[in-house]
Amino acid sequence: MAGLVDALGPILELMTWVGFVPGVPLLVWGLIIARRRCVWTRTTGEVYTAGGFTGFRWTDQDNVPRQTLVDADVAPGLVAGNEVELHYDLCHPSRWGLGPPKHDNTVLILGWILTSVGILCTVGGFVLLLF
Repeated sequence: MAGLVDALGPILELMTWVGFVPGVPLLVWGLIIARRRCVWTRTTGEVYTAGGFTGFRWTDQDNVPRQTLVDADVAPGLVAGNEVELHYDLCHPSRWGLGPPKHDNTVLILGWILTSVGILCTVGGFVLLLF
């Protein structure tokens, strides 16, 4: 048992540093990214055609009329005059989509994982001191 405890001490110490040193900066960076992200909202837009192209018209929260043309892979199922639900970015209304946006924050997830590993290894090191 003494050999196992002697071997776990340096491993836990190393994993504490491996977890904390990159984990905490990644966690802070991920939180900054999440905090700076603009809010998306949804509205109802009207499908229109113009010269053989299909597009959307909608009014944003500031009552500014917006319109855009859609890609050919989206257009076949749309009929002029129909209403569709649009999701758009409040900070940049030119960024829009027919579905809600998927916010991936890989940096935040990786920061949480590495910081958790550092915390668990620190706690494990203190528990190891009891033996």
